[in-house]
Amino acid sequence: MKKPVVWGMYAFPLLLCYALAPAEILICLIVGAFVVHSAICRDWSWVRQPWFVLSVVLGADIALASAATGSVHAVVQSVLLLRYPVFVAAMAFWILSDSKDRHHLARAYAWVAMWMVVGSWQQYLWGRNIMGYGRWEDGALLGPLWAPRAGQALFMTAFPGLMPVIISLTQRRTRGGLLCAGGLLVLLILTFLLISQRMPTLLFLFGTLCLALMVRPLRLPFILACVIGMGGIAVSPVVAPQAYNKLVISFEHQMHGFADSPYGMLFIRAGVMVSDHPWVGMGYDGFRINCPNPIYFRGLPALGIPDGPHGGAPGCNLHPHNYYIQVATMAGWPGAILFCLVVIAMLYPMARGLRAHRGAEQMVMCVLAFVIIWPLQSTSSFTTQPTAGWVFIALGWALAATRKGCDSGHTGADIPDKGHMGQGT
Repeated sequence: MKKPVVWGMYAFPLLLCYALAPAEILICLIVGAFVVHSAICRDWSWVRQPWFVLSVVLGADIALASAATGSVHAVVQSVLLLRYPVFVAAMAFWILSDSKDRHHLARAYAWVAMWMVVGSWQQYLWGRNIMGYGRWEDGALLGPLWAPRAGQALFMTAFPGLMPVIISLTQRRTRGGLLCAGGLLVLLILTFLLISQRMPTLLFLFGTLCLALMVRPLRLPFILACVIGMGGIAVSPVVAPQAYNKLVISFEHQMHGFADSPYGMLFIRAGVMVSDHPWVGMGYDGFRINCPNPIYFRGLPALGIPDGPHGGAPGCNLHPHNYYIQVATMAGWPGAILFCLVVIAMLYPMARGLRAHRGAEQMVMCVLAFVIIWPLQSTSSFTTQPTAGWVFIALGWALAATRKGCDSGHTGADIPDKGHMGQGT
């Protein structure tokens, strides 16, 4: 069964960009195949992993919270959330256990990343993308897509697909290698700036900074790329005014009046819901269902936010734009604590593996896993596509690279010795 499943994995980056329903169907098929494989081989060791046990407990907590709301649909949806930790286990213990398969998947990610880069520059230069769409209403580039998701797609594909190549180039310690690595970093950073989606840009810079702290030869190309990127922002009012308005002016206004910004209103509304239902929460999808209820049109005096409608019903959205707050609205503070424990239980084996061995692939994927579950960020919902696919593939990939990194081949160059490395974060 493994061969067709692995080939299906190679299609994931394109499916998550263009076909979300087939991507969800493929995840379910992989989960089913993995369970059958475990039964045939009588190998259920993955069930005993601490992060998986905690994930099951968290799912049970969300199901109980959903049952308290009286919604059978919410209970069924919360039970079906179990497919995602099983999918992560399938990635870590079965599908990506071979370094060659991980290497081929990285190639697929790299091709999609370059497709995002080319499509973004094509839309910037010609005003329309390959589908005939112009910029989004807020000024963001769509790249080769029909919705403003190019920034997330580029970040989630460029990091595992291109960053190991950049590290390999810096490890050559030649002028040509450093120039190529710096040029590729500059291209990616300028593309992120053109796309004008703030959070993917910040996450890419944050992740690259973490890698630069771990890999000394990467520091100079990263610094030069950041300097050129700041120069790009400086000239953006002339060459890309929409990007300047989105990245600088709009961001400044939102930070000065965060409570009245769209994100601030979502966080306040979610905070009111959690404060009113601290122990049980509001069940699966509770935020979307209850957000228009005027009973939650209040402030958070404990945080210095006075009572007020804060956008009222028009200030609602499908989710609160933060994984941790999303879980808190579904299952209250106990669910939020369990979610934090799941995150810690996943990051711990990655950190332990990095202490023993630092291959390029292993470092890149562990840093990516750390960055995408960083709590201080605005995110999409982790229960729907394409975010669920990007996040859970990255987590499973990182666990697979950590498990096999010390006794199998690697994607990209390994770090030669401690004398060539900077201090870890």
